[in-house]
Amino acid sequence: MNGSPPNSVVFFRNENGREPVREWLKTLDRDDRKKIGEDIKVVQFRWPLGMPLVRKIDPDLWEVRSRLSQGRIARVFFTVHLQEIALLHGFIKKSQKTPANELKTARVRKDLWQQGWQ
Repeated sequence: MNGSPPNSVVFFRNENGREPVREWLKTLDRDDRKKIGEDIKVVQFRWPLGMPLVRKIDPDLWEVRSRLSQGRIARVFFTVHLQEIALLHGFIKKSQKTPANELKTARVRKDLWQQGWQ
């Protein structure tokens, strides 16, 4: 650890009060939730990080790269402000390239979340 206090992790909440990443995680089986949670915890306590666990997508947008059972891959997009990590969007990756709609969802939620603290 780098000696600084840990970041807090929060779920992006939409205008209806729903937390899409939390809801998505609940659809996964226990082992997959555990693995993703462990990876997010590493980011929380060791931020900033790079590859292979975290990849920068855009300014203020990163992804946690989790390897799940049976060779599946999960991605959780997040942004960071001060000491708060906001989980924006999660999905199971089914192709080499990140689908444009998944990236768009993360970018829109990042912009909405940032509007709340500006």
